[in-house]
Amino acid sequence: MFKQSDTQRIILASASPRRRELLEGLGLRFKVEPADCDESILPGESPKEMVSRLAAMKAQSLSKRYPEAWIVGADTTVVLDGAILGKPESAEEAASMLGKLSGRWHVVWGGVALINSAKGISHVECHFSEVEMEPMPPEMIAAYVHSCEPMDKAGSYAIQGIGAALVAQVKGSYTNVVGLNLNALVRLLRRFQVIFP
Repeated sequence: MFKQSDTQRIILASASPRRRELLEGLGLRFKVEPADCDESILPGESPKEMVSRLAAMKAQSLSKRYPEAWIVGADTTVVLDGAILGKPESAEEAASMLGKLSGRWHVVWGGVALINSAKGISHVECHFSEVEMEPMPPEMIAAYVHSCEPMDKAGSYAIQGIGAALVAQVKGSYTNVVGLNLNALVRLLRRFQVIFP
């Protein structure tokens, strides 16, 4: 559907297989180059500020090495009652997060950055999606945690995997919840004439 000039090189600054799969779905040519950044939250930083900063930092980290390329950075976080739910460090923490999310709405913030140093372009956008989880009895949470799917996911679930069965509904961008807001990214790539139509 989208066309890309041979001279327009895209680099995805992420090790996330989910982000890679989303970008592959657009049929674009790109290179994956994981960013090496400290992803710690700063004191007093809101979730929106955090994902915007980290998306930009990831893209910026590769901009000197690839000044002519269009570098895409992204970051995602899950927020419940104002608290950020990061990636769980243990099965117990994953089960605890899922118990808190059970039967409730939460917000997923996603930042997407597009940088081209040679052209002096650096643009960051931030969007949110709202997700309602199904009520999850303890045995369902235990079975899901046992699958190991929650272990490297913000909020301890993967909406594009088995975790889809735990989600009642989504308001906003589904791909934002997966990890890369394709609507926002396509708008940016078209705006700067990296892809067309």
